[in-house]
Amino acid sequence: MGSTRQDAWNHDEDLLLAEVVLRHIREGGTQLAAFEEVGRKLSRTSAACGFRWNSLLRKRYDAAIAIAKKQRKTMNQTSKPKKANEKQRDQVKVMSNNAVELSLDEVIQYLQTLQETEAHSQAILSEYHQLQDENANLIKQNKALSIQYDQLQNEYEKIHEDHKVLLNFMDRARKMAISDDESAATQVKFQMDYNGNLEKIEK
Repeated sequence: MGSTRQDAWNHDEDLLLAEVVLRHIREGGTQLAAFEEVGRKLSRTSAACGFRWNSLLRKRYDAAIAIAKKQRKTMNQTSKPKKANEKQRDQVKVMSNNAVELSLDEVIQYLQTLQETEAHSQAILSEYHQLQDENANLIKQNKALSIQYDQLQNEYEKIHEDHKVLLNFMDRARKMAISDDESAATQVKFQMDYNGNLEKIEK
């Protein structure tokens, strides 16, 4: 036997699980046996099948379950101890009679349930595809923003380096200007003219 599957359930698997469970209910079997049968067919554990049925599918098939239980009750009331071949033929007849005994409202309700289930599945599938498209677009946007961020980071580093060079250049120019002013100040001399005023004499 292959390894147990861990992937998500699809629509066909849900339908198979519902059909087998309803058949077991109708024929007087147990749901546990139904879960084991589906588990063998889908390579899943019976526990996974039971969880899927009880947590999601069961409420969708309330009408179908009621019909299956009614069929089982009718089969139990009409069945008698017979030979194997006769019993099989009678079961076919009983199942045919049960279809006649079902009310029109029950059949309509069952068909509406199937229609709603199909519509619900289609809506989920459509939403899944939409989310896939949105995820792909977000991945593209993320890549574009990442490239833009790298470009801006490189530009910032270049500007930062240029700024450091400019500050260094300005600092050197300031120091040179102060040095020139001090040198010029030491070369200036003053003398008093004939009228007693001071005048600057270049050395």
